[in-house]
Amino acid sequence: MRKMSKKELRDKVLLIRDNLNAKEKIEKDNNILSKLLNTELYKNSTNIFTYISYGSEVDTKELINKSLKNGKKIFVPKTIKESREMKAINITSLENLTKDKYGILEPISFDKNIDKNKLDLIIMPGSVFDSNGNRIGYGGGYYDRYLLDIYKENNKVALAYDFQVKDNLLVDEHDIKVDYIITEKRLIKVK
Repeated sequence: MRKMSKKELRDKVLLIRDNLNAKEKIEKDNNILSKLLNTELYKNSTNIFTYISYGSEVDTKELINKSLKNGKKIFVPKTIKESREMKAINITSLENLTKDKYGILEPISFDKNIDKNKLDLIIMPGSVFDSNGNRIGYGGGYYDRYLLDIYKENNKVALAYDFQVKDNLLVDEHDIKVDYIITEKRLIKVK
């Protein structure tokens, strides 16, 4: 039996994720958030970079609010479509965000950028992961390019539902791995 392509696997897993019922999703999201907030990695972090959840992604809005209340500095992605770049922009509230033309929340301005090597914790989105830390994103490559030359290790975390974690993904050489995967059922520390 042949292995599914990245696109086929992404589409299959996202269909399952998109069909989670609302109550089940909220329960899973709360379990994932609780696990993250109780890690030493989170507790010892000052500068946190996180995606802003969209659609059926694991919700990060509560993480953003709790982190701000805990005195953490929150940075979120601002994409520059023309150059296919991404920057980490500091926000002090979800009110600092606006919807782009696709309906995805992003920072209103670019003026509070941070050197990516000063980020203590990087929370990454994705569609499929494996226990080796491999990640299939959404096909744009923004995180792979952004994190290519980062020198910090052991600070990249994926938030995912357990069904998004598969065995031995086929990935490309340029795909950036995560160091931890947190699901509603487990915390996977990548070796």
